[in-house]
Amino acid sequence: MNKETVKLWTSLSIAFFVIMALLPSFTSDSLIAVLTLVMMFAFFGQAWNLMMGYVGQLSLGHGLYIGLGAYVCAISVGSFGLSPWVGIVIGACISAVVGACIAWLGFRFAVKGIYFTLLTIAFAELGRLTFENWSFVGGSAGYFLSVPEETNPLLNLRGGTTFFYFCFLVLTGLAFLACALLARSRLGYFWRAIREDEDAARAIGVKAFSLKILAVMISAAMTSVGGSFYALLSGSLFPDTIMGMRFSIEVIIAPIIGGIGTLFGPIVGAFFVIPINEFSNHAAQSMGVFGLNILIYGVLILAVIIFLPDGIWPPIARRIERCYKRRHDEAQVLKKVES
Repeated sequence: MNKETVKLWTSLSIAFFVIMALLPSFTSDSLIAVLTLVMMFAFFGQAWNLMMGYVGQLSLGHGLYIGLGAYVCAISVGSFGLSPWVGIVIGACISAVVGACIAWLGFRFAVKGIYFTLLTIAFAELGRLTFENWSFVGGSAGYFLSVPEETNPLLNLRGGTTFFYFCFLVLTGLAFLACALLARSRLGYFWRAIREDEDAARAIGVKAFSLKILAVMISAAMTSVGGSFYALLSGSLFPDTIMGMRFSIEVIIAPIIGGIGTLFGPIVGAFFVIPINEFSNHAAQSMGVFGLNILIYGVLILAVIIFLPDGIWPPIARRIERCYKRRHDEAQVLKKVES
């Protein structure tokens, strides 16, 4: 990207997050509840996209890291009386270590492609079964957080819908900034080199093994942070819900629909997927047709995959850049004419 393009996207990014920050002042609580889900899945999508979009490692087991972050934070607060901030950090560290172990096991024995994906599914299922049969966290009956006595939301991280909306908005903004910086860094170029051709990257001296493990660790830690906030938002945790395959798949739909390997893709995908999901659920309930929501959801997603295989965001981004370049060139011509 040239300096003008970077300036354009920086300005648009700042404008987007400022508008999203001002939105609760003009909208209803029900819409804020939907936007909270949008921001949550946008954040999860960014964390997953860091691993898949930049390094090319497909994971279908990110529910494991969401569950680890959620349970560690909930146990820290509910069973040990620790600050949720401490629980978030502990959960992120544990998830990073678990992610590193899974990555080491896979990459050490050259488990690639679909076989690495199956490995992530296996560990996610192992985590789910472990928590389902662990009486300390309630097993399949679930783990429930009590209402805190402390009323300061910044200390106990508990509040209403608007509070958690801002929590996930901040997380999404920080993840967006981190991904932007990583993408433009030397590390980001190494990751993309591995994604495009790992053997060629190794030939020019890229330490693919350690860099892939690092990507998994960062992705796992980020996902775990989102899981911690999810636990504080929901107040109850069930292994089959939070660590099940369905949740892991829901996490990756937004970045796939929005555009894998792009900064805005997970956010745009979440804005597309979550409202459709909520609308289809409402339509199915009002019409009394079981499974109608899944049908509507699936047809719309299939249409995007067929007609926009690169995702929704890339063609939008190209159009914005063309319009900006045309106006910039026209402005330059006017300057020359006036001078």
